[in-house]
Amino acid sequence: MSTNEIEERIAKFLAMLPPEVTLVAAAKTRTPEEVAAAVRAGVKVLGYNYVQEAERMYEAIGAEAQWHMIGHLQRNKVKPAVKLFDMIETLDSVRLAEEVDRRCAEIGKMMPVLIEINSGREDNKAGVMPEMVDELLPQLNAFKNLRVRGLMTMGPILEHPEDYRPYFKTTRLAFERIQKLSLPNVEMRYLSMGMSASYHIAIEVGANMIRIGTKLFGERQ
Repeated sequence: MSTNEIEERIAKFLAMLPPEVTLVAAAKTRTPEEVAAAVRAGVKVLGYNYVQEAERMYEAIGAEAQWHMIGHLQRNKVKPAVKLFDMIETLDSVRLAEEVDRRCAEIGKMMPVLIEINSGREDNKAGVMPEMVDELLPQLNAFKNLRVRGLMTMGPILEHPEDYRPYFKTTRLAFERIQKLSLPNVEMRYLSMGMSASYHIAIEVGANMIRIGTKLFGERQ
């Protein structure tokens, strides 16, 4: 797909998106030309699964957009990650939070984070079980250099978009439950759910942040 086609697709997508929904362009494996076209078309947030790939792309794109970590973050990658990213959407343990806090303290940075929910309860997936997030949150209050700003979920890989609804609903219910707790340093602002095949279901359920790749850039080569 040409960069002009990418710009046209993204402009149309942004035009139909509800104004309260933030688009995160999932740019894994895309070229600098494709990512630059996305930014020209109005993308404000770029999402990356891998720190090293994001670092290389940042050299080409710079601070023209915000950068979100949307893949599993290993603790040995936290130091470069906190320098680059404006938000980590995949926090899922006290140990990871401790490392994020420590590395942010070194550079005087406050990191907004989303707690990743394992809504499908899959043994091979990262994330916190929906009923366990309440136990995790009070432990995060000790960390002065991160702030919980919401929840994120992937859900299992499913064939039909409608099948995602119960997993998104489980995460939204956790989101609403935490909102009512009024915990210090916790603000349930963002509910990040839905990708190219399922974003419309996620928005119906209550997502105000979606992570879209294929629908913006076309199929990966």
